[in-house]
Amino acid sequence: MNIQIFGLKKCFDTQKTERYFKERKIQYQFIDLKQKGLSKGELESVRKNIELKDLINPKAKGYAGSNIEQIRSAAGKEEILLNHPALFKTPIVRNGKLATVGYQAEVWKDWE
Repeated sequence: MNIQIFGLKKCFDTQKTERYFKERKIQYQFIDLKQKGLSKGELESVRKNIELKDLINPKAKGYAGSNIEQIRSAAGKEEILLNHPALFKTPIVRNGKLATVGYQAEVWKDWE
């Protein structure tokens, strides 16, 4: 298992996700989206499992000012997300080619 958790340190669901993997002694890599966002390749990999609309957090601080809801093309929305990673819904958890968004313990059990 090669777990990556993309999230924000202050996000409750991200903290719960880290606790889930720690309690099961499953090693993971944490990537803080405030410091380092997803690369274009990582986003493409995640998008194979998760729809773009499910990756966008309408409750994020910069959501209203981003005008992301007015962009029609997926490429345009992806560009905004890559430039403003705080707009991602968190946590995004990757296991190789598999990915989830949010706290998804029932899915992660199948990964073990």
